[in-house]
Amino acid sequence: MKKLNTRTIAQLAILVAMEVVLSRFLSINIWSNKIGFAFVPVAVTAMLYGPLTTGLTAAAADLIGALLFPSGPFFPGFTLTAFLGGVVYSLAFHKKQSAPRVLVAVLIREFVLSLLLNTLWISIMYSSPYWPLLVSDRAIQCIVMTPVQFTVIWLVAKALPRNIKQTA
Repeated sequence: MKKLNTRTIAQLAILVAMEVVLSRFLSINIWSNKIGFAFVPVAVTAMLYGPLTTGLTAAAADLIGALLFPSGPFFPGFTLTAFLGGVVYSLAFHKKQSAPRVLVAVLIREFVLSLLLNTLWISIMYSSPYWPLLVSDRAIQCIVMTPVQFTVIWLVAKALPRNIKQTA
């Protein structure tokens, strides 16, 4: 983890704020599903910073969003998933983005973390059976979001100015 300076802290704070707004206000939240673009600030953080910084930033955004703008009861499992998602993104495409790396990261994040792990958290929270949740609309959400996430992250990676990548 790099030494934090004022510029880095400001950049991370802006990315956290963007994730909170995209997650809490500009996404569709239905009982067991969330569809939105809150993954974009996490992906940008992953491109600019290492795994620990990205994981902590994603976890901080989840905690801040849950505390300030709750959409249900707080459950620390979702914060763990957010942390792991940031780490996965950063391990896959920190400093080097390619289509296969982005695809692998999105697949892991969607089908391992979101589908398997978040479904487990929902099952525990609401005492719902795991398998019916898994194969229902949660699987459809992951199938729909995978190409969306891949496309958006790939476009952001190509659009992110090279000088920002080098200074972070």
